[in-house]
Amino acid sequence: MADEKKNSGGFSFFAGDKVLWVIVAALAVISILVVYSSTAKMGYNPRDARTVASFLKQHLVVLLAVCVPVVLVVHRINCRVFNRLSALLYFGSLALTLAVQFMGQSTNGAARWISIMGFQFQPSEALKIATILFLARQLASRQSVMDRLRIVPSLNPLSWFKEPAQKTIWKTGTLPILAPMLASCVVIFPAHTSSAVLVFGVSLIMMFIGRVQMTELAKVVGLAVAAVGLIGVLGLGRADTAGGRVETWINLWTHSQAEKDVKDLTDTERSMIAIHEGGLIGRGAGRSAVRVEMTHPESDYIYAFFVEEYGLIMALVVLLLYLWIFFRGIEIFKRCETAFPGLLVLGLVLLITCQALLHIMVTINLIPETGQNLPLISRGGSSMLFTALAIGMIQSVSRQNDEKSHDKPRGESIVGK
Repeated sequence: MADEKKNSGGFSFFAGDKVLWVIVAALAVISILVVYSSTAKMGYNPRDARTVASFLKQHLVVLLAVCVPVVLVVHRINCRVFNRLSALLYFGSLALTLAVQFMGQSTNGAARWISIMGFQFQPSEALKIATILFLARQLASRQSVMDRLRIVPSLNPLSWFKEPAQKTIWKTGTLPILAPMLASCVVIFPAHTSSAVLVFGVSLIMMFIGRVQMTELAKVVGLAVAAVGLIGVLGLGRADTAGGRVETWINLWTHSQAEKDVKDLTDTERSMIAIHEGGLIGRGAGRSAVRVEMTHPESDYIYAFFVEEYGLIMALVVLLLYLWIFFRGIEIFKRCETAFPGLLVLGLVLLITCQALLHIMVTINLIPETGQNLPLISRGGSSMLFTALAIGMIQSVSRQNDEKSHDKPRGESIVGK
């Protein structure tokens, strides 16, 4: 007992999962190297007065002056604070993401950015984290009744206000659990379809682990498929853009591209060329030939660019680092004795890992283009900031596991305990 108190009582600047700290540090170093090289295209643009060094300086400021302090501060905050602030953070992020549709700055035909005190902010990145945080709270607080809780109401709207059973479903399941997830997806969808799909998928897994009935989950999936089909038919949101990307993806798999002119190649085709040219050991740092031809080598296709310069062996190492984040998260999840911290960690590591896998699959044309960047590596202030926030939350849970300082509300035992 004395040894246990000794191990958990002292202050550690880097508390929590030590392996996860090393993984994050390794990805941060890789980020510095590839962002510096990938921004050469922008740095040598005669219409842009900025230099390659200025892009690196900007990236270092975001990484070292913003993200590192965020991780260090957040991982010292107790989970009970995240729990209490979850509703405020969720509804605030939801409002900002909705507002950006009307007053935000457009990128590639989608309104995604809002300027706050001179800082360009992508509220959908905040909403992804806030949705997981809020859903973890809602699922955790209902664990004692989850085995009999229904979340999908009748498809007949007239019954919602007449039948007592339907009123109960709305009050106990639909509004607190299903509605927040769907609201996030609907608000994110017009600007970033793949992010909405990502949030939906991660939320669905969280609900499964949180013991929502399989019949209810099947209904949610069925309704989602029907909604996507309707959106496609009506051409709502960015349906035309998504449809065009799917069509391009199918065309690359079903038709020969041998006769296509070089200038007509898509970014996905250029990314596959970059991977082929990289081989096992790569061309070497700073020697990419394809980066100047890509639209966004520093973000949307940074993994392909990394393969070209550092080779398939190092690219496999990066992939394994992301998978390692997932498995470290599972270990932290298993050690949680209550539902909220466990579900929070599970949702956050799924978000980071799945986003990384989506990015990688796009570069090798396994799925259509998504516009997802590579967490912790791609250039982008909002993405790096909120990924840092997620890492801080994960480490906070891990730290409290070590200290055995989690709150233990009645009826909130984690699955399997």
